[in-house]
Amino acid sequence: MAPADPLDPPSTKENTMTDQIVSALQQGMRGRVIGRDDADYDAVRALYNGMIDKKPRVIARCVDAADVIAAVNYGRDQGLLIAIRGGAHNGPGLGSCDDGLMIDLSLMKSVRVDPQAKTVRVDPGCTGGDVDHATHAFGLAVPFGIVSSTGVAGLTLGGGTGYLTRKHGLTIDNLLEVDMVLADGSFVTANERQHPDLFWAVRGGGGNFGVVTSFLFQAHPVRMVYAGPIFWDAAAHGKAVMSAYRDFLPSAPEELGIFVGLKTVPPMDPFPKEHWGKRACAIIGAFNGSAAEGEKIMAKLLGGLPAPFFNWMGEMPFTAINSMFDPFFPKGLQWYWKGDFVKSLPDAAIEAHIAQAANAPSDLCLMHLYPIDGAARRVAKDATAWSTRDATWSMVIAGIDPDPKKAEALKTWGRAYWKAVHPYNMEGAYVNFMMDDEADGRVQATYGDNYARLAAIKAKYDPKNLFRVNQNIKPAT
Repeated sequence: MAPADPLDPPSTKENTMTDQIVSALQQGMRGRVIGRDDADYDAVRALYNGMIDKKPRVIARCVDAADVIAAVNYGRDQGLLIAIRGGAHNGPGLGSCDDGLMIDLSLMKSVRVDPQAKTVRVDPGCTGGDVDHATHAFGLAVPFGIVSSTGVAGLTLGGGTGYLTRKHGLTIDNLLEVDMVLADGSFVTANERQHPDLFWAVRGGGGNFGVVTSFLFQAHPVRMVYAGPIFWDAAAHGKAVMSAYRDFLPSAPEELGIFVGLKTVPPMDPFPKEHWGKRACAIIGAFNGSAAEGEKIMAKLLGGLPAPFFNWMGEMPFTAINSMFDPFFPKGLQWYWKGDFVKSLPDAAIEAHIAQAANAPSDLCLMHLYPIDGAARRVAKDATAWSTRDATWSMVIAGIDPDPKKAEALKTWGRAYWKAVHPYNMEGAYVNFMMDDEADGRVQATYGDNYARLAAIKAKYDPKNLFRVNQNIKPAT
């Protein structure tokens, strides 16, 4: 790269350097390389979380693994800060960086289903909805999240929980292998036989170890489900509903994926207008079985509870429940997330949740408790990087609003809520529910006894911490 003229003004120097980076990197890529002067730069760099506004110097829009190799090699050799973006859904915006190189995988969208083996090979730019669409045609599904716009790559590398977790485990428990580009630019396949240490680490260790260019998942028979939301008045009945859910969960069949939350009835159709804006306690679930059997199972939970605002559980395609809430959470909203793992839910904790949720500064703010039990519990704590197999729930508190002026209010509410309920919870949290203002100790607490092994694997595959725009695991020294 030719040096910039020291007499040039700073803006000209920077533009010249950026142009040189774009030109040099483009020579090794099929996909397009975008600089700050390109007309679509702002549209391409935009993230799901509108609260995060990062401005990479250059964006490499990869279309295949060869592009990823070229981008990693170039970024490393030029000393650029590197961020990896898949579906761009990451809460703290760790798929981008300021003044560095964004390796954008969002154009890599292939999904290939093998209906005989019940496996599905997925590119890193896919969302859960992309995979659901492909697998549903064969009566199959992979345990992903509860919103179809979530990126498969970030969700999987962090662990992955959803409606199928109680029966079939975390997303990582259904991961069979990955193809990866490492920090030195080499390409490897990691599974139980090849690079088993790396395969262990990527199952919950985040994007610390390289760039995944392909995932191979085990899928499971799922087609029609008995599913949907039920909303109650939070102030009047929230404690009774949360207590009943807590007591019901251990005996519920694992085919029923069901979580509880505190939120607000959205002031929009199709919700009943007489309940718009009311604080609510919600139970949302999906039973992988017949509607008749699902009704019987839910009757055991609902029998002793007061009448809800509405009960919309019914038979629907699995793809419908996984995309049901997408319209309420479009790209560009302001998000502030706080998370914890939760082992038990005493009455005092329930009361604290209801009190804090009542102070939400926006109708979109929420708290959810996602089950970590059943199949996920039957995996040993040291079998994957995700170690919190003894949790009962993964909690997320999300401050959400379309107005950027409410960003500070969302942060203040989320932090206060977390502070009030954290004494009842475990020390660690799901890495995908942690913002970048968490202390380093939170990452170590999340991985517990597995952290030292992760740090050693990091030192082996990324000793200089090239991949550090993440919930970072420091290389062991």
